Amino acid sequence: MKVCVIGTGYVGLVVGTCLAEMGNDVVCIDNNEEKLTQLRNGVIPIYEPGLEALIKTNVNEGRLIFSNDLETAVKNSLVCFIAVGTPQGEDGAADLQYVLGVAEQIGKSINGYKVIVNKSTVPVGTAQEVKSIIAKYTNNEFDVVSNPEFLKQGAAVEDFLRPDRVIIGSDSERAKRIMLELYSPFVRNQNPIITMDNKSAEMVKYASNSFLAVKISYINEIANICEKIGADINKVRLGMCSDSRIGTKFLYPGIGFGGSCFPKDIKALMKTALDNGCECELIKSADNINKRQRLLFVQKVIDILGEDLNGKFLAVWGLAFKPKTNDMREAPAITIIEELLSRGAKIRAFDPKAFDNAKQIFGDKIDYAKSAYDALIDSDALLLLTEWNEFRNPDFNKIKQALKRPIIFDGRNQYSDYSLTDKGFEYYQIGKG
Repeated sequence: MKVCVIGTGYVGLVVGTCLAEMGNDVVCIDNNEEKLTQLRNGVIPIYEPGLEALIKTNVNEGRLIFSNDLETAVKNSLVCFIAVGTPQGEDGAADLQYVLGVAEQIGKSINGYKVIVNKSTVPVGTAQEVKSIIAKYTNNEFDVVSNPEFLKQGAAVEDFLRPDRVIIGSDSERAKRIMLELYSPFVRNQNPIITMDNKSAEMVKYASNSFLAVKISYINEIANICEKIGADINKVRLGMCSDSRIGTKFLYPGIGFGGSCFPKDIKALMKTALDNGCECELIKSADNINKRQRLLFVQKVIDILGEDLNGKFLAVWGLAFKPKTNDMREAPAITIIEELLSRGAKIRAFDPKAFDNAKQIFGDKIDYAKSAYDALIDSDALLLLTEWNEFRNPDFNKIKQALKRPIIFDGRNQYSDYSLTDKGFEYYQIGKG
């Protein structure tokens, strides 16, 4: 099938590449010439396991092309994905200027029947807006489909190639048949393709992400109570997760969630609720708990090292908002490091992939270590902020020798099973006094 994907950000790159991997002819469109040149030369602007190899393979085999010619791409394609950004506006609502701008360009380019697919995360009712805009510029037949993405950063390629489910929102049987054909190679294990109306499909993404955000904030709330009463959240969590109704996923205590999806999506849902006269207390609380969780971690450091951190060197392991990505959007590390810097601390950080993005945020306000162990040298404490695999089972003797004082503040409860106090460490984690 001939497909164009408009937008080569995180979602667009993964969608276009994975569709090409299944034999489709895909053109990925962007208006940033420098970025297009990099992509054509195999330079990938994001870190996502498995993505670079797939891009190079499909470019070499001619199934994946990068271009700035939206008009030609639309004319030559049956299915056109809109995968541009929907940044958060000042009022919390998703900013649709890029989505609606692309819709206008599509309307001016259509030369026959097309399926226009909203892949960007958009508020309920956007499909109708896109449809109305396109209809202003063409008399050709077309359908607008809502097809929300569920791509976890660090596992996005696997998520697209083997999805838990595919959601297709449309009132058109013709469009549904085309989308079912396009996605059929990805659900050979009989995972469902679920069809529904556009508004319900648009709501699925917000409802799903908000639910996961609530789970994370819930376990952090319980962890904070555990600290006060002397319980151990690690044991409490184990007891909870053994209940088949609850399960293990997204119930890990820590310094909260970040990234481009959860913070933005819960705010957009709260704004939608407010605009329609609905209270959104549970989701609002989840957002507030998440913000507070970062500051509570800073308070742990202050309680041990003092409010005035002048002259203190702190080693930070992990800057990205989660492992297996270089993304620092809304990363807890940003809030925590800024708070510590404001109290006079010197930060020496290491992250396997996020240095380029970190330097855009912090500049020369922090030091960037060449390795995890280099970050420790003569530091007053180690702060673990991102649970990269290479931090999971480190050489604790080497850590102890490098630190001035053997203190570990574990923001991800990574080392709760290592009996670090027996090894001579002062060890502080989330949810255990």
